[in-house]
Amino acid sequence: MKNPKIQEKKTLHPFIITSREICNGSPVIKGTRTRVIDIAIEYDRIGYTPDQIVDAHPHLDLVKVHNALSYYYENRERLDEEITSRREHILQLKKEFPSKLGY
Repeated sequence: MKNPKIQEKKTLHPFIITSREICNGSPVIKGTRTRVIDIAIEYDRIGYTPDQIVDAHPHLDLVKVHNALSYYYENRERLDEEITSRREHILQLKKEFPSKLGY
């Protein structure tokens, strides 16, 4: 059931939406909190195949994974900026709050 308080912005990709209320507006696969950038990282950076991505996220299917990858490649510059910004933020947090386990 759709939450009436969440304002979704549709895209040209039928399985991708954006909403400020979901993952701070990062594009996600509709009906999930799975971000397009997470799928892109798994495919483009880690080297997972679409089938391996579905194995890792059983709530997805190949159509949705391919739709997310298509969205990513059509918006690559903007999404790569988001990936870089998030990575830098994580590195800063690691400096401020080092692991007690020594990682």
